[in-house]
Amino acid sequence: MIETDGRRLRGDASRRLVLDHAVDLASIEGLDGLSIGRLADAAHVSKSGVATLFGTKERLQLATVDAARQRFVATVIEPARLEPRGIRRIVALLDGWIAYSRDRTFTGGCFFAGATSEFDTKPGPVRDALAAALAEWNGYVAVSFGYAVAQGELSGSDDPEQFAFEATALLDAANNRSLLGGSNQPYAFARRALVARLQAAGADAAVLARLADVDDLAA
Repeated sequence: MIETDGRRLRGDASRRLVLDHAVDLASIEGLDGLSIGRLADAAHVSKSGVATLFGTKERLQLATVDAARQRFVATVIEPARLEPRGIRRIVALLDGWIAYSRDRTFTGGCFFAGATSEFDTKPGPVRDALAAALAEWNGYVAVSFGYAVAQGELSGSDDPEQFAFEATALLDAANNRSLLGGSNQPYAFARRALVARLQAAGADAAVLARLADVDDLAA
């Protein structure tokens, strides 16, 4: 029993190590191009070892999407949950997402921005997993906005789903343009637009300071 548990622990550790390489590699070279052989080279392990852990390319891709989701949740969502529900949590989510992209939590920028552009027209389990992860994120932003409306921090006539669409569109655009231009300026533009949107919805300017006052160009 002890030996079996030890093997399982070693196997879990190996899987985490390989997936750490997988998410960063996929963020640079693409999830569709991720293969057992390419990952083995990047992680400095044997092909047979990677094959034993994942079996097929599709299972490897699905595991990579799940690992990317876990890293995103740990980096953006969990810290934001330290703030109370409502406008403060919305600000923490948006500020955290910008830092997540700007500081390259994934080496190639936002993992999901790249992967969804590859799989948006390719039906199958990988596309479904990516769609579920994005729906989870968009839904969390919308629910957080809804709490702010319900608490009287924002206009009661504002649509949470509309806000989530606008906010995530701005964030995705900032990520893509930063990568293409090699500049953090797009994050500053996104902050201004998000602050203006929230102010128009009735948010307290003092609460928005966390989102407005960061100098992304100095980061």
